[in-house]
Amino acid sequence: MKLIKTLIVAGLCSQLSLAEEGFIELFNGKDLTGWQGEGYEVKDGAIYCTPKGKNLMTAKEYSNYVLDFEFKLPPGGNNGLGIHYPGKGDAAYVGLELQILDDTAKKYAKLKDSQYHGGIYQLQAAKRGHLKPVGEWNKQRVIVNGNHVTIELNGVVINDANLDELAEKFPKHKGVKRRSGFVTFCGHGDPVGFRNIKIKDTTLPEVDLTGFSAMYDGKSLAGWKQDPGHEGHWQPRGEVLYYDSQSKAKDKNLWTEKSYKDFTMVFDWRWADYANARRLDRPVLDPATGEAKKDANGKAITKNVIELDSGIYMRGNNRSQVNLWNWPCGSGEVYGYRTNRNFSQEIRAALTPKVPADNPIGAWNRMAITLKGDRLTVVLNGKTVIENAQLPGVPAEGPIALQHHGSALEFKKLYIKEL
Repeated sequence: MKLIKTLIVAGLCSQLSLAEEGFIELFNGKDLTGWQGEGYEVKDGAIYCTPKGKNLMTAKEYSNYVLDFEFKLPPGGNNGLGIHYPGKGDAAYVGLELQILDDTAKKYAKLKDSQYHGGIYQLQAAKRGHLKPVGEWNKQRVIVNGNHVTIELNGVVINDANLDELAEKFPKHKGVKRRSGFVTFCGHGDPVGFRNIKIKDTTLPEVDLTGFSAMYDGKSLAGWKQDPGHEGHWQPRGEVLYYDSQSKAKDKNLWTEKSYKDFTMVFDWRWADYANARRLDRPVLDPATGEAKKDANGKAITKNVIELDSGIYMRGNNRSQVNLWNWPCGSGEVYGYRTNRNFSQEIRAALTPKVPADNPIGAWNRMAITLKGDRLTVVLNGKTVIENAQLPGVPAEGPIALQHHGSALEFKKLYIKEL
């Protein structure tokens, strides 16, 4: 058996290079290399639609990704972002068209709700009121994950759609059933401008699950300790196990009923409902030492990030926790050991992620945790971030917990194999 394959996030991403994030540029700022179509021109480092402009699409097809771009609307400007476009036909119907529109223009006063900016054309309306004034550059992020599409405009989530649900609601719409295709700008002859276009492929690596057992059945919390205070907060939502961060239980973590010794646990996870998360300065760690990097004056280097925090408790112990968070070091750190100076620097450094491997906030991540004896290995999105690191004194056996630390998040495809 095999595992099938914001907003405020701009401040975090701007502090990392494209190479570190895994983004690639789709537009070189000079010409239309890598694009197919006619009726667009490049000037002043941006792509503009001309009066003859229709569809301008990428050379490559995509399925799971995060797309960032900036756009500028002229008065009454109309364009669109086509996703899952097969290359021919009207992108709004054979794929999906995410509206790019001057909502303030009088000629658009009587449109359907789904036709305004950020709407999935004819399918789902977006929140309005977050466009900058006409003539100013807007920042937009589109996150596409299988059946899920999220649109963030200037730091606000304006649309969040489940395509499977929309397909049931609109059974005659062909495009809503597609899950891959070209990324396309859908011109209507207006001089809408685009720049700083970049994309990150977030297709998750496959994992061989031979010998694994499901930890979540997609219907209930069977196999997990069900404290009455968890009800309505740790929520089975079909494939997804959702946590709203508001459990009323004394112990807000969700623990397995079973205890485990040596195991490999594989699961997908992503942050949810993070629009109001606070920002904090967090240290930039040196993987070689496990300590914060210092500037020329000996002061710890920090980055201001959106504070999102959770983790996986292993063997019933809150010290042996694999962190899920968006600190500069990335997920996978074992904070309870890394910060404990009773352990040698060699031990603490080994429990510091080698590289940050998290996908952007809102996209799914895939993590594999292997604990054998007192040795830990963590693989995140196909990258080994912790390798055979020692956890001195870790209990020999105990339950596993999905940890509460005040952040809403989602889990799916949770599997475990005892070793």
